[in-house]
Amino acid sequence: MTITAGLSPAFKVCAATLLSLCLLLAAPAGAFWADTDYLADRQALDSLQREAFLYMWEDGDPESGMAYEANFGWEERPVAVGGSGFGAAAIVVAADRGWISRDQALSRLLKIARFLTKTAEAHPQWHGGFPHWLSGRTGEVFNYGDGEVIDTVETALLMQGLLIARAYFNGPGSEAELRGLITKLWHAVEWDWFSNSPEEENGIFWHWSPDPERGYLGLRIRGYNEALITYVLALASPTHPISRKTYDYWSTGPDYRTRTVFGYRLEGTSPDGGPLFLAHYSFVGLDPRRLADKKVPGGYFARNVAQTLSNREYCLTEAPSANQYGPNFWGLSASQIKDGYTASSPANDQGAVAPTAALSSMPYTPHYSMEVMHNLKSMMNGRAWSWFGPLDGVSPHEGWVSDHYLAIDQLPIVLMVENYRSGLLWNLFMADPEVRAGLDAAGLTPPELKEGFPEAVVTVAKEGRKYVPDAYDLRRHPDTGLYSVPFWCQTAEEVTFTVAGPENAPPLFEQSVKTTPGRNFLTFPQFRRNDGKVLTLTLTTTRGQYTLPMRLH
Repeated sequence: MTITAGLSPAFKVCAATLLSLCLLLAAPAGAFWADTDYLADRQALDSLQREAFLYMWEDGDPESGMAYEANFGWEERPVAVGGSGFGAAAIVVAADRGWISRDQALSRLLKIARFLTKTAEAHPQWHGGFPHWLSGRTGEVFNYGDGEVIDTVETALLMQGLLIARAYFNGPGSEAELRGLITKLWHAVEWDWFSNSPEEENGIFWHWSPDPERGYLGLRIRGYNEALITYVLALASPTHPISRKTYDYWSTGPDYRTRTVFGYRLEGTSPDGGPLFLAHYSFVGLDPRRLADKKVPGGYFARNVAQTLSNREYCLTEAPSANQYGPNFWGLSASQIKDGYTASSPANDQGAVAPTAALSSMPYTPHYSMEVMHNLKSMMNGRAWSWFGPLDGVSPHEGWVSDHYLAIDQLPIVLMVENYRSGLLWNLFMADPEVRAGLDAAGLTPPELKEGFPEAVVTVAKEGRKYVPDAYDLRRHPDTGLYSVPFWCQTAEEVTFTVAGPENAPPLFEQSVKTTPGRNFLTFPQFRRNDGKVLTLTLTTTRGQYTLPMRLH
């Protein structure tokens, strides 16, 4: 057992791995030996990420380099602006994991950045923004019936991915060219224009048209939803920032409330919790572990965990039994359904699971998300999984599986799984000085939580009409083979941890360790057979004792 503080995963992995080796070497004959079951998770995650990435790499638009909106449809498939932001970040992951070379990644990103630069220069009337869809051949708006309309959320998702690429490719030569192109695109977005400032300071408009007879189109973006990244980038802009008053319009929205949703206390939510992409899109780059504000004082990480668990709880205990949801088949988000496309949620349950819902929630619910991942490969006689990973929607009770993939569903799987495994994209994006300035302006700061286990959200179980606490389900990390529990300590001191079994017996082990103020991580190897029993982890500090019921997998 070891303690690591703050957010230093490299040190955490190194220290914990060394400790595991020492424990194994020191083990007496006949002692318990940890199994290697976690390696199956590693192999499955490797395959999942790489296959989902190939949607961008092998099926992207050959002329622009952008991601197609979907792998079906029109005679000319449109390229997706927000989806290409996810695609740019996925290329970073691919280069870092060695699926493609750094030069290959750079070449593709330069093609994308040059296409976008040419498109922006040809359309100064767009004020630096981009529409939802473009023609990869001409750079013109791909008109799906709404004419020439700029989408500020899609623009923000694009910029998020490009800024991640700018941070990763930090070398000279062509890498400097890429950074220059991205910086030009980023600085050109007139966020203040899209908020109609200084005439008004009542939020950013989701859509705007250069047609003088249309202009600002009705809907102003107000929280809470997937658009947190839009406001953070609008505040972060060094050239066209919005005012703090404009941001306050977002943060005072009707869905920035604290509610109890299917047994979980959820900060910043609509009554049903909403679709799970709310916990994904903005958090490709924004690290929720480092974000809290007055509306979400418990931190956006705990918020996203609670949303994911509430979505799962609805599927397990509240959804119609005919939908055939279960512990290894849950997750409602935007996806294709049998009769089209919808943003599924507990309030809009169409009987279809979106695989991206659970899989992109890997940082929040790794054990439960991996249960879904392993199950999907065999579902519907193997029909739920194809060339680029799990297909977009699955409905067993209708005997239906989507034939298709969507960029905004498939590519976040690559990114959020990577953030779970290494924190790569979170670290790159959060290190950007301009992004940090935007977070400061928004009042988004690291949380300051109570001592104990505030981020280890205990799963609930339904007994009759009530939800009661069950246990914190832990799964070993696929790359280290270690368990990890976040905990908070008020001061730097020596604390004691004990783990007790369900029987009234001496502790399974007891360890004294030194901590730092704030967030720490307790990491430890498998020390007993995983039998599904609930154990009790106790933290003892100079101020008191804190317990966590946990189940090891």
